[in-house]
Formats: sequence, C-alpha cells, structure tokens
Amino acid sequence: MAMQSGTVRVAVQIAPERADYARIREAASEADRLGADAIFTWDHFFPLGKDRTGKHFECWTTLGAWAESTGRAEIGALVSCVAYRNPDLLADMARTVDHISGGRLILGLGAGFRGWEAEQYGYDFGSPAQRVEDLRNALDRIERRLAVLNPQPTRKIPVLVAADGPKALRSVARYADIWHTFAKGDALGEKARQLDGYCRELGRDPAEIERSSFVDGDPWTVGPQLREHGVGMFTVLTHGPDHDLDELRRWLTWRDEQNAGRAGARRSARAG
Repeated sequence: MAMQSGTVRVAVQIAPERADYARIREAASEADRLGADAIFTWDHFFPLGKDRTGKHFECWTTLGAWAESTGRAEIGALVSCVAYRNPDLLADMARTVDHISGGRLILGLGAGFRGWEAEQYGYDFGSPAQRVEDLRNALDRIERRLAVLNPQPTRKIPVLVAADGPKALRSVARYADIWHTFAKGDALGEKARQLDGYCRELGRDPAEIERSSFVDGDPWTVGPQLREHGVGMFTVLTHGPDHDLDELRRWLTWRDEQNAGRAGARRSARAG
C-alpha cells in the first residue's frame, strides 16, 4: 500500500486504571487542551497486567462524563466489547453520548479477548470463531438500531473496529469507518492488503477506511514506517496513576509537522 495522503491524526488512550477519577478527568482535559484528535478509554473491568487488584473505572459511564468535561477532541472506547452489552442498547448509549458530546463520539467495537474478565462479570466467553461471528452480528444490529433511533445521532457516528483475522477483516470492510490493527511491519502490510481486497469485493473504496495503530517510541522514526502501510491515526497509551502525557506531546509535534508539510505541498502544486 502506498503512503496515505490524508491528514495525520494523533490520539491518546487514557487507561482508566490505578488512578482516582479526578486524575483521569484531568488527563482527558489536558489531552483535549493539547490538541489530541481523539481521546480513548478502554472497556475492561480490571487493570491489565499481572496485578488485577488496582483501582479501575467502567468505560461508558466514563465516556458520558468526558462528553461534558472535554470540548474539542473526539472521544470513544478503544474498544468496547460487543459481548458486554446488548447491541441495540449499545447503539442507544452511543447515540446518547454523541448528543451529549456535540457529535464527537467514535464508536469503537471489538470481539473481546479477556476470558477471565468476562467470567468474573458473568458473561459467556465463546471460542474465537464465535466471538468474531458475534461481532459481525452486533455490527449489523447496531447499524440498524442507529437508523431508527429518535432523535437521530447528530452525525453518522464513525465506527471503529479492532480486528486482524480474515473473517473479522471482512466485517471491517463492511461496517467500519476506522480500522484499528495490532499488526506491525510486514504483517501489517499483509493485513492491509487483505482488507483492501475485501473492500473491493464489496464495491467499497479502501481509502474510505482510516487505518489506526497504537504507537510508542520516536515519532520521527516510527511514524513514517506506519504511514508506508497507510496508517493515519496514531494512538499513544498512557497508564495510571500518573497518566504522563509527554509522549503524546511528542507525537502531536510530529503530527503538526507532517500536516504542515502536506499543506505546503498542496499550495505549491496549486501555484505551479
């Protein structure tokens, strides 16, 4: 895949773990002030990692609060597990947060991967194949429910799907506005080509789907490598209890350089 020509976006995932909510809210507000394009939480019930005993807060109530406490960045879950809520209810929740936020919600969805967590809360945790099928069914139900809600969402809510397997990528091609991938290097290139093929089978332009990835390290080194595979949204992860945003600042500086360079190139082309 050739490097995308679209605008570079930088997001941050503020893990709602091991911190008081006041600090989580402060980090989200600071990221908003810094100019992050999107601010994500995650949809887990316990901290990730070996220590599961730390402080933790629920995803969608956090998003409802962020809808009021932030004012510019898009907000969302990276990602919300479709097994944890009735899909029609989840669509209604998303529509409500969309209105509260003034049209800033990204609806991030995934099949789930943490069996222990699901069992702790009494959810069935099927096989990988079953979870991928449940994701497809949920995406279909959510799309249909969003179409009939009153009032309607303030905009076509962008749907982000986190997926890497072949069957799940077919659902990305059918339903997603943003594809979040965990693949890197050659594997990322191969999965991007698979997604492009599925889009063509559906008669969809692959360029309609923004590509998203978690990032760390030096933006001036890592960023161009991911851009070569079409990634356009770069998401920094910050953990509690401190939620340090220094890495976000570096990526935002790189973003602004990239976007300024493209704007200059477009002006030169028009002048020529």
